[in-house]
Amino acid sequence: MTGTWHEELRARGYRVTPQRQLVLEAVTRLGHATPEDICEQVQETARGVNISTVYRTLELLEELGMVTHTHLTHGAPTYHLASKADHVHLVCRGCGQVTEVSPQTVDGLVSALRDDLGFETDVHHLTVFGRCRDCHS
Repeated sequence: MTGTWHEELRARGYRVTPQRQLVLEAVTRLGHATPEDICEQVQETARGVNISTVYRTLELLEELGMVTHTHLTHGAPTYHLASKADHVHLVCRGCGQVTEVSPQTVDGLVSALRDDLGFETDVHHLTVFGRCRDCHS
């Protein structure tokens, strides 16, 4: 994977800086992570990297289509690799568990929204809140 995103950055005229590399590595390692989580991970290697650098880097990486975000809480967005974003998030309001399911799981909803309202759904940003099996029992 390293070669791929290095090449992608360079092909678009951007340098592969240590900060960009550390942020991408943290996103890769953490899976779903807030900017604060990513900053904490980055600072284990580079204490001088601050939260504003992490936010700017995430913004650039999202513009380039390398990372994407979703909202799993009312707080900060959660970032993950765009190449691993083909899923819908189910978030339990009881225990906070996040489950990833295939976009096909919500095909009925997507079809109904398109057919009834002409609305095209971006399921990559879709988060469904509710209660997991253990919490609603």
